[in-house]
Amino acid sequence: MLPQRGGKNNNNNKNNKKDITEKEAQIAIQKVVNALKKDNTAVAELGNLTKVQNVLGYGCPSPNKLAVRFNASFTKTGKGLSSIPLPFGLGQSNVSEGRGTMVGQVKASVDNQTGKVLECSVFRDLGYGRAFNLKLSK
Repeated sequence: MLPQRGGKNNNNNKNNKKDITEKEAQIAIQKVVNALKKDNTAVAELGNLTKVQNVLGYGCPSPNKLAVRFNASFTKTGKGLSSIPLPFGLGQSNVSEGRGTMVGQVKASVDNQTGKVLECSVFRDLGYGRAFNLKLSK
């Protein structure tokens, strides 16, 4: 079960829109995560997606479109070695230096029929920084 903030689906079922279950939302989130992990540009720009932090919301804005929004952790690896000294004057360790973790807000839409990711944006720095738009082939 994914950690959630805010609780349930906020869809008021207006205009005969379909209610989305948590299981359907989890499947859509997994499709988005897989698309972000496979895309080389996303990995280079954002880092490796390591964890879905919490689900902010999900719903069905149009009949064949499932929209999800969640926070995810991205980690970039460093190119150098850390300068952690070893005991007894033995030099420095060969541990790779990491560059930290960035938590971004992912907003995506998935087709209900095919399960294909239609659009995906990752907002860095709580929306005050740059956004990354995943290029999807049609």
